[in-house]
Amino acid sequence: MVRVKPFAALRPPRDIVTEVAAPPYDVLNSREAKDMASGKSLLHITRPEIDFDPMPDEHDARVYDRAVENFRSWQKNGWLVRDPKPCYYIYAQRMGSRTQYGLVLCAHIDDYASGAIKKHELTRRDKEDDRMRHVRIQSANIEPVFFAFKDDSVISGVVGKYIVRKPEYDFVDEHGFGHMFWVVDDDSDIDKLTEAFGTRVDAFYVADGHHRTAAAARVGEERKAMNPNHTGNEEYNYFMAVCFPESQLRIMDYNRVVKDLAGMDPAAFIGRLSEDFTVEAKGRTPYAPARLHEFSMYLDGCWYSLTAKPGRYDDSDPIGVLDVTVLSSLVLDKLLGIKDLRTDKRIDFVGGIRGLEALSSRVDSGEMKVAFALYPVSMAQLTAIADSGMIMPPKTTWFEPKLRSGLAIHTF
Repeated sequence: MVRVKPFAALRPPRDIVTEVAAPPYDVLNSREAKDMASGKSLLHITRPEIDFDPMPDEHDARVYDRAVENFRSWQKNGWLVRDPKPCYYIYAQRMGSRTQYGLVLCAHIDDYASGAIKKHELTRRDKEDDRMRHVRIQSANIEPVFFAFKDDSVISGVVGKYIVRKPEYDFVDEHGFGHMFWVVDDDSDIDKLTEAFGTRVDAFYVADGHHRTAAAARVGEERKAMNPNHTGNEEYNYFMAVCFPESQLRIMDYNRVVKDLAGMDPAAFIGRLSEDFTVEAKGRTPYAPARLHEFSMYLDGCWYSLTAKPGRYDDSDPIGVLDVTVLSSLVLDKLLGIKDLRTDKRIDFVGGIRGLEALSSRVDSGEMKVAFALYPVSMAQLTAIADSGMIMPPKTTWFEPKLRSGLAIHTF
């Protein structure tokens, strides 16, 4: 079972929450962050390179120092205020007609070490090191990680009690997504949630934030090694997460664009594709795949459907059945020579939230030569792979909406 606890969050007063709250650090580049950030925006803490002109590299020592300085200033100015007692928090996100309700809590680093916090992606050491440095110098989890867990009636019952009340925060972001936030401060409800997670929830699944999770765990282990009287209950053993019931989450498609056809012209490329796929032209209207093992492709001004032929995939293999595996094996590697999705500069990735037009526009502009849209992975596939200890290929899952940063901060 997982170990959780409430915490006394640092968070913005209600009247300035929209000025402070910001997108996650990794969905904006430095220029986009600078253009977006208002004077109170959390981006001055998570992307502090925006405070310099000209902007230095985000890993410059001055940037980390400015992050610490800004975090202290935000507290001194009253833009981040600590709650008087440890609480749990409910964070709801609304996208169109769908709303998902997550609990903001502190998870324990021992669960990451033991595997009770399950991952489905590999992390890069350089990105871990960067996030680790931010956590270490701030002694805080400024941004939450995003976990899923199996639905539980006791937990959903407590959540249901609060979401009928007026939220502490209620606003719509620049993408039209709604964000609502409630404070669970009743001691009996706090105790009920702590007990429910500790006795009824056997695992968390990292949906988004693998690097932040790994970085928080590494900082906790550092502090543990420095404390000869370590008990496991110290605040540094915990890090902030927003945890959503599995049934409420939807994974969006995560698509690919490629710069060239490895020397082939479009006709030759389609001919090679026909060895492993049934290829059907769909015209200029964007076409989305409708089922597993069907792909859509945009090439030379036309959309195509690509349906993998029988025997080209292994439905008995949790990894082999994934369409990212099928595409990588039969197209990206076999035909285009792209063997490492993490390092090859000929390929880029486009989250499904941007729509199919984002794929065709990058091809039509001449930047890219071909685009592929994939059928989304399911939550059942993600949890099955994580439960088995396997790792998904890179850039497999895309979750929306992204968690807004700055609604709650955990310090230790």
